[in-house]
Amino acid sequence: MKKLRIYVLGLIALFAFFTTSVAYAAEPLDEAKELVEKYYYPNISKTALNSNSIQEMTSQLDPYSVYMTKDEYEEFANAIDMKLVGIGVTLEEDPKGIIITSIMEGGPSDKAGLQPGDIIQAVGDKDLKGEASQTVWGLITGKENTEVTLTIYRSTTNSTFTKTVTRKVINIPNVETEKLAGNIGFVRLNSFAENSGKEIQKAIKSMPGMKGWIFDLRSNGGGYITAAGDVIGLFPKAKVGYLLKDKDETYSMDPVKQKVRWNAPVSILTDAHSASASEMTVASLKDQKAATIYGQTTYGKGVMQLVFPLKDGSQLKLTVGEFTGPNGKKIQKKGIKPNVTTPIGKEVEYSHSDFLKKQLKSYNKLSSINLKATQKTITIKSSTKMNWSTMKKAKVSLLQIGGKEQSMKVQQALKKQLKLTTNKNLKPGTKYYVVLKSKTRKSPGAYAEMKVAN
Repeated sequence: MKKLRIYVLGLIALFAFFTTSVAYAAEPLDEAKELVEKYYYPNISKTALNSNSIQEMTSQLDPYSVYMTKDEYEEFANAIDMKLVGIGVTLEEDPKGIIITSIMEGGPSDKAGLQPGDIIQAVGDKDLKGEASQTVWGLITGKENTEVTLTIYRSTTNSTFTKTVTRKVINIPNVETEKLAGNIGFVRLNSFAENSGKEIQKAIKSMPGMKGWIFDLRSNGGGYITAAGDVIGLFPKAKVGYLLKDKDETYSMDPVKQKVRWNAPVSILTDAHSASASEMTVASLKDQKAATIYGQTTYGKGVMQLVFPLKDGSQLKLTVGEFTGPNGKKIQKKGIKPNVTTPIGKEVEYSHSDFLKKQLKSYNKLSSINLKATQKTITIKSSTKMNWSTMKKAKVSLLQIGGKEQSMKVQQALKKQLKLTTNKNLKPGTKYYVVLKSKTRKSPGAYAEMKVAN
C-alpha cells in the first residue's frame, strides 16, 4: 500500500490538483466525458461514454455523481457552509398549509413581522394546502435580494393577510456548544464546512477545564474531505486520517494536526443520518481508539466525490474513490457500528452518564430515588457506607444526566437524614445524580441515582 502525504489549502486546491492535467475540450460534454473516463471510481461503461448529454451520462453512474449548473453548485456549496438564501424560518406541515415553528431573530421574516404559529397558506398564487414542507421550501428560497409574497393566516387574531419578504443569506451556526453537568463539554458539528476545524478549536478554547467532551455528529451528512482531515487532526491519538482507494491504488491519508486539540476523553454521537465525511471521521477515530462512539449505525456512504469545474462555469460532482478507516473495514452500504449502541434520542444521556459514572467511581452509591416531577424536596438517608457526620457536612449538587448542574439547598439535617430542595422544577422523564461531596479526604462522598416520573 502506497503512503501519500498531501497538503491542501482548501477545496479549490483539490480541484486544481485533479484538473490541471486535463486538456479542456471545446464543449462541456466532451470535457465531462474525459474527466469521467479518467477519474470515475470504480469504472465507466462504454455506453455511458457514448451519451448525448452530461445528464444522460451521470444518470448511468452512481447516485452521488451529478452535474450542476453554476447556480445549483452555489446552492450546494452554501448548504455545506450552512449559508442558505431564504426568509429565516423553520417549517412544519399543517392541515391548513405550512406552519412557521420558529423565526430567526433579526432575519427577513422577523423584520417583516411574521410570528411562530403563523400558517403560510400560499406562496404567490400557489395554494399550499396538502403540500409537503420540502416543496414549500423550494418555493420560498431563491436568489438573494429577491422577493416572495406569502399569504398568512394568524390564529391569534383570526386574520388572513399577505406579506412580501425579501430573501437574504441566512448564516446558520455550524458549531453549537453547551456546558453539561460535571464539566462535560458538548460540541455539535452540523456540517463539515471549510472552517470546521477552526470553529471547533474556538469551541474548545471557550470551555476551559472540561473533564470530558461529547462531540455530536448526529444527522451530519458530511461536507468537504479537507474538513474531515482537519477534524481528525483535533484528536491526539489519531496518527492516520483514512485510507483512500481510487481507480489505480490505495493511499494512506494523514490528518491535519491542529494547534488546539481535545484535552480530555471524547465521546462521539452518531445516528443513521451521519454520513460521508462524518463516517470518514468516525471510522478513523474508532479504529485508532481515539474516541468512544455512541448511538446507532451510520448511513453507509463510503465513497468520496470531488467537484470539477467545467469551462462554461458548470460543475461535475464525481465519485473518485472509496474510503475506509485505518483498519480497512468497508463502510459503503454498511455503515459504522458504534462502540455503545443506544436508543434513538438517548445518545447524549448515555454518553454523559458514562462520563459522570467515571467521576463518581470512588464515591459510595446510595439507594436510588424515585420522584414525581412536582416534588422539589429530596430526602437522603444515612447509610452504613457513609457516616452521618460526613454526610451532614457534604457539599450537595444535582447533576442532570444529559443536561446541566442544578444548585440545591439543605433544608433540614435531622434524624440522620438530609432534606434537600431544588431551586427549579425537575424535568419529567429525566434522570439525575444527587451528589454529596465530602469535605474530608478520608471519604470522597456518596451519590444516589434519581428518576423523575413523567
